[in-house]
Amino acid sequence: MSELAARLDSVCKYICERADWEITNLQLQKILYLCQMFYMGRNHGQRLFDGHFEAWDYGPVEPNLYHRVKIFGSDDVEDVFHRARTFRRDDPRRKVMDDVCDKFLKFSAGDLVEITHWDEGAWAEHYTPGARGVRIPDEDIWAEYDRRQDRARRNRKRS
Repeated sequence: MSELAARLDSVCKYICERADWEITNLQLQKILYLCQMFYMGRNHGQRLFDGHFEAWDYGPVEPNLYHRVKIFGSDDVEDVFHRARTFRRDDPRRKVMDDVCDKFLKFSAGDLVEITHWDEGAWAEHYTPGARGVRIPDEDIWAEYDRRQDRARRNRKRS
């Protein structure tokens, strides 16, 4: 049985709560992208949430989220997700979000930008310096997951 895509604000609030609300707009954007990518990779291209990413200067950006939280600048995001729904404890989408948060919340905004600027990633395929509104197709985000997994397997074999 496939899950319906979650609401963007529900996923964002979940990530912010996992970060104890110590997360900037830039960090939230990158963690959100990684959550979407990992979810798609583990679920045959299904989206974690309804929304899309664009290739901006500092990496993949979900524009609706950006406009909602840009008021915080480089400060930590506050709870503006008033219509967010809570994920049930047994919701399988939580597993992916928890895995991504466990792995990536420890990174700085700069590190997360570097991670999402991977030269074999979807952002790099679609980025044009200074351009806005350049959409990153879901298929390319899913393909990035597969390429990252392939690279990780090759690296483990070399070790």
